[in-house]
Amino acid sequence: MASKKKVIHDPGALPGYAGKILHLKLSDLSYEVIPTEKYRKWGGGNGLGTALFWDYCEDKTLQDGRHEKNVCVVASSPFCGTSVPSAGGRCEVTGIGYGQIPVSWYTRSNFGGRYSAMMKYAGWDAVVISGKAPEPVWVEVTNATVTYHKAKALWGKGTRETQLAIFSALDRENKGWGWEPLPGKGVEYSTQKPAILCIGPAGENQTQLGSLVHDSGNGAGQGGFGAVWGFKNLKAVSFMGSGSIKIADPMGLVDARFLQKEIYGVNMEEPDIHQWGMLGRVFTSTFVGLPSNNRRAQACVGCVMGCRSRYDIGYGNEVSCQETSWYGHYAGKYAKGDEIEMAKVTMQVADYCNDLGLNSYPFEHGLDWLEGLWHKGILGPGKQIETKLNFNEIGSLEFGKALLKVVAHREDIGKDLADGFVQTAHKWGRKQDHDDGTLLFPYWGMPEHGYDPRAEVEWGFASIMTDRDINSHEFNPLFWKPTVAIAFGMRPRISAEEIVHLIAEKLKPYVKGPECLDFSTNNIYSDEVLNMTRWYIHYSRFWKNSALFCDLRWADLFDTNAPGNVGATGDSRLGEQVFWNAVTGENISFVDGLSKGHRIYVLQSAIWALQGRHRDHAKFADYIYEKKNEEGEFFPFYFWPCKNEKTGKWAYEDVLHRHLDREKFEEWKDRFYKAEGLDPKTGWPTQKTLEELGLEDVAKELDAHGKLGKEA
Repeated sequence: MASKKKVIHDPGALPGYAGKILHLKLSDLSYEVIPTEKYRKWGGGNGLGTALFWDYCEDKTLQDGRHEKNVCVVASSPFCGTSVPSAGGRCEVTGIGYGQIPVSWYTRSNFGGRYSAMMKYAGWDAVVISGKAPEPVWVEVTNATVTYHKAKALWGKGTRETQLAIFSALDRENKGWGWEPLPGKGVEYSTQKPAILCIGPAGENQTQLGSLVHDSGNGAGQGGFGAVWGFKNLKAVSFMGSGSIKIADPMGLVDARFLQKEIYGVNMEEPDIHQWGMLGRVFTSTFVGLPSNNRRAQACVGCVMGCRSRYDIGYGNEVSCQETSWYGHYAGKYAKGDEIEMAKVTMQVADYCNDLGLNSYPFEHGLDWLEGLWHKGILGPGKQIETKLNFNEIGSLEFGKALLKVVAHREDIGKDLADGFVQTAHKWGRKQDHDDGTLLFPYWGMPEHGYDPRAEVEWGFASIMTDRDINSHEFNPLFWKPTVAIAFGMRPRISAEEIVHLIAEKLKPYVKGPECLDFSTNNIYSDEVLNMTRWYIHYSRFWKNSALFCDLRWADLFDTNAPGNVGATGDSRLGEQVFWNAVTGENISFVDGLSKGHRIYVLQSAIWALQGRHRDHAKFADYIYEKKNEEGEFFPFYFWPCKNEKTGKWAYEDVLHRHLDREKFEEWKDRFYKAEGLDPKTGWPTQKTLEELGLEDVAKELDAHGKLGKEA
């Protein structure tokens, strides 16, 4: 199935960029080439994807991503394919998703590996996907050549078999990827395999948990983009490139990378349970049950940390973190202490989850809820909620795979669960389970990430003021470091007094001082916490989701491996802006990047307004306001820096055992919207704010729909 009309542009030489954006028009199986230059001011990733969505989505009032007029963007950044530390292999997905409540907001997801790098090497900065193919297809992109292929034979296959089939199809001389000739003008060869992003049965069946999967352990799970591709009849997009990326200041980049590694890189010979960079080892030994020396570190393109693993057991390779932990405690109970058996089950279930193209995160709390209904006699054979699944076998390999299969294929109780756990609770007449916290899904119908909004309020506040679980770990070490140390009977390596002053310096000019990190109950609604939350959103929107720095490595607000415990973020020698300027040739400051993040957030607020969003939608599930959280997900305590009102001294205090105050949070929202330049009464962008940000066309469209905010 050959593609139709080609449009070729000379992209010129844009440092850090490939210069072209590929627009796949699925409805008539054609494509066009968009010059990147027009969108350069948005950076990359999330900003680039949002700007492209705004220009190419004809109907921004859609409330379900499974629609022909929805536009999905897969975007790289100037860092992708370069040696920028822990930023060379990330990739951002944007568009209207599927499965949030009350509607499916315009949202984002993110994954690592090598896909964005290969996209850039093929000459493309992003892919815009519009329309709906008349039949299942997959798209081959090799340098400038774009070809549509029929995917009927791939439909129904898992993500592993799909990628192997495409590898085989593109290995045209059957050499097993030696020097492979590439199609196109001239004679070019490569020893690399194509980078493939695809869906499995979960996406094909348009389940809310459908993910986009690349290679073995890289998935864009949150947002339901697998279902979006499934609706569009798009099975996979493959990139293969032999090009390179122009760097504005190559020696500046090399020098900064080596200095970064020397000062901040993790010493793999001395694992430190407190360091994010050793998360792979922590999860290996703690949640999976495998000795940490039975692994080899594996990383995304350009990474200096290596948080993922390849194990000597020969399966479960490259899966890590949550997809290996959600079933682990069940497997541990079922295996009755046999760590090797627990590891086998946990890793095989994780692999199967990826193969089906499922987002594992909702199962973290969703399975606890289902098990509770089983023990109450509500769920089971012949019960009020009928199922053939035998929850007495929970923790076994057979049960884990059976549960995942019914959800991915919309069978048994999976017919309901495929639309989302909160939606299922309502359908089953169990709304009270969401209201009272039996089902721990606090915002937008999405699961708690492990950082309860009643304790770690910045995570909750940023999530509810955006579109999804923010999943950006800037401040999490403030919980992990003291809490893990205390749990293991150790003394935290850095005092509360020192850590809050170190971090507050990084947050200026947004905050005045360390009170922004005081999570005492009386302070969490303060202006300082509000401004810290604004910094958090703006940082994540640009430096994290648009420049595409890795979430586990950045932001580096403090670092116990570095002199004086000072982190790299914003540093004049090694901060984010140093790498940005070396790659792109621009001359922006760290704070300039935060301003770009604000601009991106305001544009997204405009999209949400057109979708029908109002400030009244930004509210947590009832239990966050009405019920104290008496036990954390990881530990029976949750330590965070707090300042004693009487003495003025800082200490790590347990911040569990409280709930949020509904009225105080609503008043906090008033001040937040006003600070962001949004209408406090609606949450919509105002004419003045949009004009100041150079978004006059956005103001016109909002005004035409009656969604332009009024000045406070």
